[in-house]
Amino acid sequence: MKMIQRLLLFGLFVAILILVIAYARGYRLDVKKKSVTATGIIAVDSSPKTAKIFINGELKGVTDMNLVLSPGKYTVVVKKDGYMDWKKNISLKGELVMTLDATLFPQNASLTPLTNLGVGKVISIDQTGRHILFSQTGNEEKDGIYIFDQSKRPFSLFPPLKLLILKKNLPADIDLYETKVIFSPDYKEGIFEFAVGTQTIAYDMGFDEEVKTPFDVTTSQASLSQAWKEEREREAVKILEALPKDMRAIASDSFHIVSFAPDKTKFLYEVTTKELLSPIITPPLISANQEKEERSLNPGDFYIYDIKEDKNFKLDIKQEDFDPASGVGGKAPNKDVESWKMKIENYIKWYPDSQHVVLNEQTQTSIMEYDNSNKQVIYSGPHEQNFLDIALDGKLLILANLNPQTNKSPDVYAVGIR
Repeated sequence: MKMIQRLLLFGLFVAILILVIAYARGYRLDVKKKSVTATGIIAVDSSPKTAKIFINGELKGVTDMNLVLSPGKYTVVVKKDGYMDWKKNISLKGELVMTLDATLFPQNASLTPLTNLGVGKVISIDQTGRHILFSQTGNEEKDGIYIFDQSKRPFSLFPPLKLLILKKNLPADIDLYETKVIFSPDYKEGIFEFAVGTQTIAYDMGFDEEVKTPFDVTTSQASLSQAWKEEREREAVKILEALPKDMRAIASDSFHIVSFAPDKTKFLYEVTTKELLSPIITPPLISANQEKEERSLNPGDFYIYDIKEDKNFKLDIKQEDFDPASGVGGKAPNKDVESWKMKIENYIKWYPDSQHVVLNEQTQTSIMEYDNSNKQVIYSGPHEQNFLDIALDGKLLILANLNPQTNKSPDVYAVGIR
């Protein structure tokens, strides 16, 4: 009798264990079909939280939550008052957990002034979070070149705006707004090229301390610039070596990389030679991005490649969008590479989350996910089109003059989009 009881208890334990495992894997009892069917789970998160979740038009709850659904195609929409909707079409499979992270952007952005100098030109120091500001308003005690560090908060020990050099300490008759800067590979110093009449004077200045007497490198500028260029090329080779072997070969011959996402898991590139990008991860990852990808590479087109998931997405942008004078896309043999690079980097920038890119369009600023989905206009107010950057906290940085009747020059503003 005890043996039978033990066997019954063991059998009950095994049955319960099987039920628990089946439930955890997404199997549910379908009363209508009188059978056990496999289901999938959609985990919907959002920023900000407590946004409404609609599945095929039906309200299911608020974020963050997990939804157990039968296999099939679904349209997921996340909504919150005061924010633009987020939408994604997915195909859910049984026993699959799919995570959706919806970033919602406000319908009305806020503007916060960050400077009051009168700034006519801004140059970003790569992705360091620092910028070079040029002020030339006729004020001898303030006109000059400044370093703006967006990582410095208003109540931090060090101010966000630091004087690099006053204009009066530079040769007379120079136009600060025509200055060109060549950065060192570590972005801690730069060669500043100033036009004085028909001549060009070059100074090497570090970004960490105020410069009283700039160091003239006019005669050695070419060799110093070449040395920096070669060092950057060596760094670029190291980055390419970290890519999968097949991708590395195509990258060397058929396209050039424009920029990497902040977390280095994705990169934006332009194709120069027609190519077919063969699958590198086979079979594809089960939980990989389901947006339509494009592996046929056409010259002049821009793509974003996801290294972790081996997914390649074509962007709806052309060279004419950021360089109207070009007339055609693609890398022409006589293209000024440095000028082209500056134009494309001012047109499209990575958002700090590495999941979005920001487009500096003619009359507006848009944001979209790296897979070319959910494109939305986030700012269309006044701004100088020649500058756009993104702060480390996700705000946009723009140049704008909100009172031109009083102010001669624009200033730097933060646009709150989160």
